[in-house]
Amino acid sequence: MSALRFGYGTNGFGDHRLDDVLLVLAELGYDGVALTLDHPHLDPYAPDVGAQVPVLRRRLDELGLAVVIETGGRYVLDPWRKHQPTLLSREGAERRVDLLVRAVRIAAELSADAVSFWSGTAAEPMPEDEAWQRLAEGCAQVLDAAAVYDVRLGFEPEPGMLVDTLDGYTRLLGMLDGHERFGLTLDIGHCRCLEPLPAEDCVRRHAGRLVNVQIDDMRRGVHEHLPLGEGEVDFPPVLAALGEVGYGGLVSVELPRHGHAAPGLARTSLEFLRDASVPTEVTT
Repeated sequence: MSALRFGYGTNGFGDHRLDDVLLVLAELGYDGVALTLDHPHLDPYAPDVGAQVPVLRRRLDELGLAVVIETGGRYVLDPWRKHQPTLLSREGAERRVDLLVRAVRIAAELSADAVSFWSGTAAEPMPEDEAWQRLAEGCAQVLDAAAVYDVRLGFEPEPGMLVDTLDGYTRLLGMLDGHERFGLTLDIGHCRCLEPLPAEDCVRRHAGRLVNVQIDDMRRGVHEHLPLGEGEVDFPPVLAALGEVGYGGLVSVELPRHGHAAPGLARTSLEFLRDASVPTEVTT
């Protein structure tokens, strides 16, 4: 059994300055932060980002916070099109690769647990085989950078995208020859939304590949991130499974549409996770 480390995603603190986010999380007792690279916080395209990163590294160390890098900013590459371009795009895929390589470099400087990313969707109709090939080629380029900078990648199956399930992740992993740095970001809510297995069995299925876990509540067939306890996820077995498989990365709350209530939700989410992590006594 491993002790779980809990974090909270900055995409759920969009109305806060980054340093205020870190201070709130540290004071609440979180172990880390899932940092989405985007203009509200650490903009990877800011002219002074090179100066910002070492300052952030010192602040994380001062507060005792681990970090994982997330790359799901909605309009970080295109002010008109959400999440575009992607690794599938016929035009602009190199811009997505550039963003991910920047994320890898930042992760190395911050000693981050991993860089998390997803497949995205094609902006135009294309044959499925072409989409998968484009995705694999883009991932291979990012893996080259990850090897240079000694960073782990966490690929996230995302509802509505080309790779939306663990079966899709397994297919992509095979196309990449099982690359040792191609880990898995597992969103627990997504397991309830789409996977045929209970979320705790999703944990066990790819335990050896887990490098990042996002946690939120969700209902079957509905991709809506809900506060913990407001959906259908049974959390104690999930957290127990993470401990049983020896997962040592962050388990970060993922509530990107709840920034208006971020401090309160961060408090109650941590309380919820701690309560759900306590083994239930068996009476005889």
